[in-house]
Amino acid sequence: DLKVHVLGSGDAFGSGGRFQTCLFLESARGRLLVDCGATSLVAMRRADIDPTTIGAVALTHLHGDHFGALPFLILDGQFRRRTLPLTIAGPPGVRQRVEAAMEVFFPGSTTVTRRFPVEFLELTDGVPVAVGGLTVRPFAVIHPSGAPAHALRVDDGERVVTYSGDTEWTDRLLDAARGADLFVCEAYFYDRAVRFHLDHETVRAHRDALGCKRLLLTHM
Repeated sequence: DLKVHVLGSGDAFGSGGRFQTCLFLESARGRLLVDCGATSLVAMRRADIDPTTIGAVALTHLHGDHFGALPFLILDGQFRRRTLPLTIAGPPGVRQRVEAAMEVFFPGSTTVTRRFPVEFLELTDGVPVAVGGLTVRPFAVIHPSGAPAHALRVDDGERVVTYSGDTEWTDRLLDAARGADLFVCEAYFYDRAVRFHLDHETVRAHRDALGCKRLLLTHM
């Protein structure tokens, strides 16, 4: 089975005391973090998941509450003598954004020789790519973040999990969620429409059209 561990479901501002966005997917075919918000190392350790065993991360978009822990994940591996390669898949420009964040937090950290390679993959709308043993297919959504934002459809060959990322309503979500065993969908507010985000009432209005088996709301 494809298992989904919700390590973080909160917004950018710690509402409700919840960790920022981070989903951990694992099956017999692979293991993958989907987004890695700034609090994600704390969330992983609280869940007894060793960060040095994470071999792949797929990012929906490049806001800090969705990728901000990556500098810490990389440096944690460096200081703990990690050898497992790390693959980071994300929107165009993902390498530059992650390395810029590393230099802001830890100047000189991008020039250090490490025992493990870090590979960056740029996601292209509609094009499936293998990440961490699973197949990830991105769907362009609407959420300005300095680079294209995507919903991600993750397939292990038997089960499908889709995550909306952050976005206002777009019909691309119908393509991303159709037939998924689980659709994890952001709903920032209950009935208040906020630009570039979804809300409960909008999701409910489109529930039947989504065509997913189960729906899990997050980022509220």
